[in-house]
Amino acid sequence: MRLVFVPPMKPKLVKSPPLGDDWIHEIKLDGYRTQVIIEAGEVRAYSSSGADWTKRYLGIVEAARELEVASAIIDGEAVVPGDDGRPDFHLMQRVIQKDPYAAILGAFDILHLNGHDLRDIGCKARREMLYSIVKPGTRIQFSEALPGDAASIFYLVDQAGIEGVVSKRAHSVYRSGPTANWTKAKSYKHTDLDLVGVEREAGKPAIARFVEPGTHHYVGAAVITLGREARERLWAKVKAKAGGAPPSEAMRKKYPATQWVKPGLRARVQHLRGEEFLRHGSVKELLDE
Repeated sequence: MRLVFVPPMKPKLVKSPPLGDDWIHEIKLDGYRTQVIIEAGEVRAYSSSGADWTKRYLGIVEAARELEVASAIIDGEAVVPGDDGRPDFHLMQRVIQKDPYAAILGAFDILHLNGHDLRDIGCKARREMLYSIVKPGTRIQFSEALPGDAASIFYLVDQAGIEGVVSKRAHSVYRSGPTANWTKAKSYKHTDLDLVGVEREAGKPAIARFVEPGTHHYVGAAVITLGREARERLWAKVKAKAGGAPPSEAMRKKYPATQWVKPGLRARVQHLRGEEFLRHGSVKELLDE
C-alpha cells in the first residue's frame, strides 16, 4: 500500500515548558511544518495541511533520496537560516517560492520506517531510530534534545532570541491533531510599531491596532496595559490625531468600533516570537514622536 500523508501531531501552547524528567525539550524551529515521505526511490514533501510542496523543497528532497532507507515518513520543520545562522521566518516567506534550495529540514520525528508503522512506539525510541538514519552535514538535520532542566533551557532560549521550546513526553505515542503530550512554550520579544487605531468598549479591555513602521502593512492588535498616567497621555494623543484612515478601507467595515488616528503615534509592543501577526500582544510603552 502506498504511503500517504499523516496529519501532524500538534503541541499545546503553554506559558513555560513542563517540569520533570519525563520530557524531551527541543528548540522550536521558526519555519513551516513539513512531512517528507520516502518510498521506492520517490520522495514527496508536504505542508502541515497536506499540500504537496515537493517542488518548493528540492534541496530537502535530494537529501532525503540519499538516506539509506527503503521507505520512511519523517516529521520536521523546514527553515531558512538567516545571516546569524538562526531560522529566519520572514526570510523564508520571501524566498520559499523562488529558491527551492533555500530550506533545510529540522527532522524531529519518524512515523514509518522500512515497512513498519512506528506511531505506537514511544517518542524517545522513535527519535533514536530517526537519529540513526540522518546523515550529518546535509539539508536534513536531526533536531537535538536540549540538556538541562526545563526552566534553565527556556531562560537560555529566551536570552538567545530563539522562538521557544517544544517539549514532548518521552514515551508518548504519535497521534494526529492537538495533544497535551507535546507542548510549545514561546518566548516574547518587543517591537516598536506605528499605532493606527484604538478600540475602547465598555466591559472590554482597550486595544490598539498597529502597522509596521512607515507602511500600511497591518500586523494586528495588542491590549493596552499602560499605567494610569501613560494611558491618559495616550488618550490625549489619540484625541489630537483623531480622524485618520485605516490601513485599508476593508478594515473600516471589519473593525467598526475602532477609532482610527493620523500618523505619528508609536508604541513598544510585547508579543510572542515567531508569529506573522501580533499574538498575546500588550502595549508596554508609548514612544515619543
